[in-house]
Amino acid sequence: MATRRLAPPEVQPKSFNWSADSATKVAFWMGKYPEARKQSAVIPLLWLAQKQEGWVSEPALRKIALDLAMAYIRVYEVATFYTMFHLAPVGKHHLQVCGTTPCMLRGSGDLIEVCKKRIGNHHHVTPDGLFSWEEMECMGACANAPIVAIHDYYHEDLTAESFSAIIDDLASGKDVTPGSAIGRLTSAPDGGPNVLNDETLFDGSLAKKIKLPNLPEKA
Repeated sequence: MATRRLAPPEVQPKSFNWSADSATKVAFWMGKYPEARKQSAVIPLLWLAQKQEGWVSEPALRKIALDLAMAYIRVYEVATFYTMFHLAPVGKHHLQVCGTTPCMLRGSGDLIEVCKKRIGNHHHVTPDGLFSWEEMECMGACANAPIVAIHDYYHEDLTAESFSAIIDDLASGKDVTPGSAIGRLTSAPDGGPNVLNDETLFDGSLAKKIKLPNLPEKA
């Protein structure tokens, strides 16, 4: 497991406050828990801070600790444990490449090489602020490996070529569609599902009619 630390002081903002929209969502999440258990909202609040600023800064951690009446070190522990939280500024398009065994066997090494050539080192932000990337542990979509998460959505069944095309589209300001690059249906086999192809097996048409016992007599 990699050691995760906050960004250096020269990168940190001087302060952090919730935007009006975020403050409404903070109140919503804190309202889900009893007053004595409001610290349970720490992960949603960290996520809201990241959505607002693009990353989780040290002042944001302190603000969350204050809002939840929680020791700062406890918020720090949560933020540094979960790799979903960015502890330093990231690019507008932050690419998270799964590098665990199933994805590696299916070519994630090629995707990582694309990132290195086109973006730079791990966590490097391009000068235009558009791109950064990192390698992730298992992201739970092994059947459709290799995968890359972009803007919280998975792009699956990628090759170096299809991944490069996605980066081209992002660089030109185009929207990219998540899902399988080869048109795979959810997690069905490549080429389409090969079981339950007969709709009568699951549409209820073969079900036998039954009479429920103890129904009330018709008037």
